[in-house]
Amino acid sequence: MTIAPSKVLVNLRINGQSVEAAFHPNKTLLEVLREDLDLTGTKHGCEMGHCGACCVLVDEQPVLSCLALAVEMVGHNIRTVEGLAHDGRLHPIQQAFAECGAAQCGYCTPGFLMTGAALVEQRHALSEQDIREAIAGNLCRCTGYTKIIEAIQLAASRMAANGQDT
Repeated sequence: MTIAPSKVLVNLRINGQSVEAAFHPNKTLLEVLREDLDLTGTKHGCEMGHCGACCVLVDEQPVLSCLALAVEMVGHNIRTVEGLAHDGRLHPIQQAFAECGAAQCGYCTPGFLMTGAALVEQRHALSEQDIREAIAGNLCRCTGYTKIIEAIQLAASRMAANGQDT
């Protein structure tokens, strides 16, 4: 009988940095980020892939970190909410969320920020329907989503006006 190792040692690329981590091979990316790497911006929500609070970007695509095994992330670029700001400047999506009052209690905000960042970095011309479809996997219990949608539209329009890709 083969016994699985108690921990694996891997190198992960997180927020532009190479990070070495040792963890049990069945841990999710969410667990490794929060428990092993102290990147607590990514939130535990439903832990079943229904709420979007744990969304991170893997190779610039939104991924629910509660459903992804951390060992499967070797060789991929992972970006968490802690990696959105750059050189002390907020990402346009963060700035727009602050200006539009798009965060209520804030628990779902990291997931919305990551989903929104992926969207506005890929496309600047966004209809309300485009945004609603993109954020359909993110749940908020505090708002009617209006300010969140307005913030994503504002970030996209600013990025288009500034010719920004990221």
